[in-house]
Amino acid sequence: MRIDEPLRRSAPSSRQHKNNAVEPIVIIVDDDAAVREALSELILSAGFQPVSFASTREVLNADVLDSPGCLILDVRMPGASGLHLQHHLAERGNAKPIIFLTGHGDIPMTVQAMKAGAVDFLTKPVRDQTLLDAVNAGIELDAARRAKALVVRRNLERLETLTHREREILREVAQGRVNKQIAFDLGISEVTVKLHRANVMRKMGAGSIGELIRAWETLPTAMRETGGAWI
Repeated sequence: MRIDEPLRRSAPSSRQHKNNAVEPIVIIVDDDAAVREALSELILSAGFQPVSFASTREVLNADVLDSPGCLILDVRMPGASGLHLQHHLAERGNAKPIIFLTGHGDIPMTVQAMKAGAVDFLTKPVRDQTLLDAVNAGIELDAARRAKALVVRRNLERLETLTHREREILREVAQGRVNKQIAFDLGISEVTVKLHRANVMRKMGAGSIGELIRAWETLPTAMRETGGAWI
């Protein structure tokens, strides 16, 4: 079965992700076996790795939702719907990009899905290229989120290597304070400030004050705003 019988299949317009260290997986969830097969063939022909499930329960039990990639999800299925799965993932803090497919789309449902972060909401039959463009967008969005999370995790790990005083210096520098002001604020000499700042730069892997501030800005907002609560 083809998702768009009258149309010719076309290749994805954006670059493939074959050079990734971990290949993205396109997870397909649809209760129609013929649709799952057609989607899997299309995704595979585009250079991506598909894996399909007949229900939200199956995909949850398979433990694949934390893998890189995106999710193609039918809205209306027996048991828990696609929207229920989207809500479940959001509650778990899983921001996996979702592309919804439905044969009975309506405006309120579309609005609900898009407000909850869906990449796209497509009505069957859908053009191959339209679906592949959405898949590419979903995979790229997921890769960007994972890259950002990696930077945050790395900076948090580096932050853990700083002493109490070095964290104070970091916060002051990030607030735009110069050495003389920092020395006055903390009751230490400018020479001591310079020594601590050099250690902070080295431990945070920053080659410049600009890089140090950018690293600081990747930290969770609550951590940056609570000051002494995290120092």
